[in-house]
Amino acid sequence: MRSLSYLLGSLSRYFPHSQSSSTPHLTFLLRSMATSAAAGPINPSNTRLGWIGTGVMGRSMCAHLINAGYSLTVFNRTLSKAQPLVDMGARLAQTPHDLAAQSDVVFSIVGYPSDVLQVLLDPVNGALSGLRPGGILVDMTTSEPSLAVEISTAASSKNCSSIDAPVSGGDRGAKNGTLAIFAGGNEAIVNRLNPIFTLMGKVNYMGPSGKGQFAKLANQITIASTMVGLVEGIIYAHKAGLNVASFLDAISTGAAGSKSLDLYGSRILKRDFDPGFFVNHFVKDLGICLKECQNMGLALPGLALAQQLYLSLQAHGEGNLGTQALILALERLNNATLGS
Repeated sequence: MRSLSYLLGSLSRYFPHSQSSSTPHLTFLLRSMATSAAAGPINPSNTRLGWIGTGVMGRSMCAHLINAGYSLTVFNRTLSKAQPLVDMGARLAQTPHDLAAQSDVVFSIVGYPSDVLQVLLDPVNGALSGLRPGGILVDMTTSEPSLAVEISTAASSKNCSSIDAPVSGGDRGAKNGTLAIFAGGNEAIVNRLNPIFTLMGKVNYMGPSGKGQFAKLANQITIASTMVGLVEGIIYAHKAGLNVASFLDAISTGAAGSKSLDLYGSRILKRDFDPGFFVNHFVKDLGICLKECQNMGLALPGLALAQQLYLSLQAHGEGNLGTQALILALERLNNATLGS
């Protein structure tokens, strides 16, 4: 069965001037049909998916969609990172535009707001330029709330929809399909996408466009101070002569237990700094948080301290390590190394 997006695109080709003021009835018809599509259930037989960004998080998230039977087209600037998905049956597109032309719903999870802007809104190669009326963009990158609103406005102008849906849970959550998804945009569209979101985790509707990003930034603020507390506790236990592994096990079931402890405690002790989430990307996130705090006239000293500590990792060339590498900054401050 051909998708409604395909039919709308075909109709536009037969009526090339349908978006002009001279044919308002056809424009209204296109918009009405696109809106009515939101009521239809999404499933692998009627919805083609596109995915931009197949790094640490995206690769695992895509795998769940392929395993569920969805037709998937992928794009990644580093082609080798997309190869495992191609081996699973995904098609490879040469540009985001080409990917969107083959998709009804396009997901993106890339590094920085500038990357989001390029892959989605570039007038020549961006996904929106190739998406048919009725199509949906879902940006899962942690990015700027104002950019989410800009994307939504641009999508609406093409009779498409946009959802900002950043995620939390790290590489383990992506692999296990247990991510927390913070969604902003039209609630009906979010509900329609729920069968896809459920494959990756639990979706939480946060409000109109941009609110998903605001929720994710608040999440990052919470994690930042939690991570500082975790590594400070570890350094303190070490200097006090405790068996740090036993200490972490003891606190894991008490009030000091946390998802950060569960995810990173043992990795820190093993000196495993492979990225579930890059220091570079966390510094980017915390920088966006600080910018939004300035816009709000909000003072969050714990956030500012955490950002400075993570910046020190970047200064030491450790930006491509995982966020658990924060222990290195505390070790340097205290001239101490775990296990020594």
